[in-house]
Amino acid sequence: MSIQTLDPHRLRRAKTAYTVRNLDTTAALGLTWGADVRPRHGDLVLASVKSIGQHTRLELTTGRRATLYVGDEVIVAYGQRYAPDQFEAVLPVDLGPADLVAAGGMISTMVSKHNSVSMPTRLLPVGLLTSADGAVLNMSDLGVGEPVPTLHRPPTALVVGTSMNAGKTTTVASLIRGLAGAGLRVGAAKLTGTGAGGDPWLFRDAGAAEVLDFTDGGLCSTFGIGNEQILETALRLHGHLAARAVDAIVLEVADGLLFPETAGLLERPELRRLFDVLLFAAGDAAGALYGVSRLRASGLPVAAVSGKLTASPLAVREAAANLDLPIYSPAELAEPLLANGLLDLSTPLVEAAEQLA
Repeated sequence: MSIQTLDPHRLRRAKTAYTVRNLDTTAALGLTWGADVRPRHGDLVLASVKSIGQHTRLELTTGRRATLYVGDEVIVAYGQRYAPDQFEAVLPVDLGPADLVAAGGMISTMVSKHNSVSMPTRLLPVGLLTSADGAVLNMSDLGVGEPVPTLHRPPTALVVGTSMNAGKTTTVASLIRGLAGAGLRVGAAKLTGTGAGGDPWLFRDAGAAEVLDFTDGGLCSTFGIGNEQILETALRLHGHLAARAVDAIVLEVADGLLFPETAGLLERPELRRLFDVLLFAAGDAAGALYGVSRLRASGLPVAAVSGKLTASPLAVREAAANLDLPIYSPAELAEPLLANGLLDLSTPLVEAAEQLA
């Protein structure tokens, strides 16, 4: 294994990804490489772009998406991805050529891909980033610490869904918009997924005063790392939001109910004690029926349904004919009266909906 000091000018020229935005690039850093170096989940790496594929741009720490060119050097993190609409990818076994599988800055080895996407952008790792004393830097070194204990637990909503692109993030943003419009100071967190800034930025745009995601908890992604670590991160993020004097919290669990990490997380009593209201986002009527039934079977009461299906009046009618739950569009969730009613358990939802009508 070889170690060298990283030239500060080289470090500044590199395009640093969103996932590693908490890295102190003013600190003295080094590089390590060698045939015996095996990357771990979350290890930070300096890599050069070998060829351009699906991801032609990299999301920077600022949120700007920078165009990539062959020969560019980037700072990203190793991780695994589970995205039915894009890539399935696992950790490489060495520092050999690998794939950029997420625009937020994650390097992996592609296992499979959706037919609609191109082959991934190819990266050539130069070396793992180290601290001045030679210790390999990991995402876990960049995460927030333990929150300040507080007796105040704000009312909390959890949003889950059928699958990727079911409308979960839109549901979260709409609910944030409604709660903020009601005069509440809202905190939001994305608990699982693949590191990217789009969703946290959207939560801020919707009116959230405090926003965190699992990358703030020291994770590049949450696929394949084990439910204990995901749960610990979720509890820590919720604790930080509560300690920041928010009036309400909205949490999102990414991916679908069949995703192993999602299913395992929802079974944990520690997570169930975090939230007061569960909203389910579905892409279609059948998905709504399946999801609500599955959640109820596991002892999780669902307060309402939303998601992509609400774009179709026919899909809403199909779901409504078979569900005993209200179905709310993003516009309805963004109404302060309804949003406040969802989290104020003393206010019947039917009453809030009738007042809106």
